[in-house]
Amino acid sequence: MRPSYTLPMLTPLTVVLAAAALALAAWCGWAAYRDQPTKDWHFIGMAVVTLLALVQLVIGIVLLARGSDPAEGTAIFVAYLAAVVACVPVVGLISLTERTKWGSLTVVAGAVVLAVLQARLHDIWGGGSGA
Repeated sequence: MRPSYTLPMLTPLTVVLAAAALALAAWCGWAAYRDQPTKDWHFIGMAVVTLLALVQLVIGIVLLARGSDPAEGTAIFVAYLAAVVACVPVVGLISLTERTKWGSLTVVAGAVVLAVLQARLHDIWGGGSGA
């Protein structure tokens, strides 16, 4: 049985990470609208989002190690945590190779995917089922 203290520990970070990802998407979307590639400031934003994802990964692993049980299974939970951590760095690298507005749009797509993954991660943990 999953202890009741685990969900509140993960939910605020999930919301903050989703909001940060959407802010990054909007920021890089603005750059793409202005026909600009990603710039150093965008990479700092990507680093912040990636750092939040790493914090979420560590917290998720600690919760699993303490005996918490995700509603939809540990393997799926860990897979989503890994995907969240990899999402922004991968699109950041792609944007480095595509130094046009399309590089910025790649980051937009990756950041939106990360926000969607946050919603799904919340459901996998049990937040969407009221558990």
